[in-house]
Amino acid sequence: MTSISSISFARFSVPAKGTAYLLSAEKDGAGPAVASLDPAGVLERAFGIADFSGKFGATLEVIAPEGSGVDKLIAVGAGKIAELDEHAWLRLGGVIGASAAKANNASVVLDLPGDAAADPVCAANVAAGILLRAYAFDKYKTRKPDNGDDKSGARSKPGRITVMCANPAGAKKAFASLKSVVDGVFLARDLVNEPANILGPVEFAARIRELEPLGVQVEILTEKEMKKAGMGALLGVAQGSPRGARLAVMRWEGGRKGGKPLAVVGKGVTFDTGGNSMKSPSGMEDMKGDMGGAAAVTGLMHALASRKAKANVVGIVGLVENSVDGNAQRPGDIVTSMSGQTIEVLNTDAEGRLVLADALWYCCERFQPAAVIDLATLTGAIMVALGQHHAGLFANDDDLASRLTQAGLATQERLWRMPLGPEYEKLIESRNADMKNTGGRYGGAIAAAQFLQRFIKDDTPWAHLDIAGTAMGAPSNEVSHSWGTGFGVRLLDRLVRDHYEK
Repeated sequence: MTSISSISFARFSVPAKGTAYLLSAEKDGAGPAVASLDPAGVLERAFGIADFSGKFGATLEVIAPEGSGVDKLIAVGAGKIAELDEHAWLRLGGVIGASAAKANNASVVLDLPGDAAADPVCAANVAAGILLRAYAFDKYKTRKPDNGDDKSGARSKPGRITVMCANPAGAKKAFASLKSVVDGVFLARDLVNEPANILGPVEFAARIRELEPLGVQVEILTEKEMKKAGMGALLGVAQGSPRGARLAVMRWEGGRKGGKPLAVVGKGVTFDTGGNSMKSPSGMEDMKGDMGGAAAVTGLMHALASRKAKANVVGIVGLVENSVDGNAQRPGDIVTSMSGQTIEVLNTDAEGRLVLADALWYCCERFQPAAVIDLATLTGAIMVALGQHHAGLFANDDDLASRLTQAGLATQERLWRMPLGPEYEKLIESRNADMKNTGGRYGGAIAAAQFLQRFIKDDTPWAHLDIAGTAMGAPSNEVSHSWGTGFGVRLLDRLVRDHYEK
């Protein structure tokens, strides 16, 4: 959800009203458009008075500048143009979007020295950054202050943004693809932000059905079908809730006919009480976001289908609610997974790996993918190790790990590789079953990854992304002030663009 109704592109001209943003390079200042927009030189004088040098992210605001028709003129520091990468242009858009969301009409004048500033992709990234920053989850707010603004500062009347650049036609074309990814991020954010009384497994599956008009093939497996397939691990998690479990399969076939797909699998626990191993009340409300992995997979499939990606990708999400009642799973229960391997459930709050165990095995057995990546808000232990600025990366394949790491650096949805190895297998050995679902106090994120690896068939290249610290409640930045971040959508879209499109 965004308070911006439209973004368009145009050649340089003098904005007649509203708010105008001027990008200003460090040392070099703004381009020649400033002279026509600011004929009285108000902005140039303000630069000197405020000691504004154009440093990246800095802003300087002038109200009703003399000789200009605009209501407000805002200089935005772009830093050293030659040093800006793709994500930096996105961040510049985010700086603009922070205040542009409050304006009914705004113009962004992209008139800077250097070849990069004339690149239509740079303008498109600025526009995408504006949208990402303007997102706000406010669908349940009913009260608006008298001035027409809600408490987040967004206008009740959606605004229009015009990006003025050297190549508007090229920028519009580049933005169309980026907008598809932004919409995928918004979908993921919306899903994570939704309260659990509104979004349960059945409702989540219905939202996935809405991808069908984009060309995504959707199948929804019910509890009856999963029981027939032998998914005892996933169904064991769901048995304490009156809300039925679902397994959703999404297929986008935009690549070579018959080519092996990239598979992306997501944990979709729509609410996690911890089951009989109940969580403490503090922060339990955040467990509506324990389906951040499934949200990212759904958002990715939306992005790929919307931009007509030339790749074959399958997305699979296991959707359950982990609740407490007389029928709920007990610590000490032993369940049989779809793979035939038995699992001793020592902690019912280590439920996500049980959901993924059956989803991963089903994925590998049915689709025999070229590679499989799972995303899950899996462990608090990964946050102890990495904080909330990196997600944990575990992989059985160095090439896949490298590709993911590079995609993370390009999008700044960063990953840090963690170890796997036979020494850690001992953490999940069980006296009573083939394995147990928790490894104790130390190395908790590693134990969870070792557990998941047992459900990858035939040496399939596999990576596990533990996004517990990054999918919800992560620190705000220029392009995200949302509690649900949509982490993983831009990362995996970049991976597909770079390595899986024909």
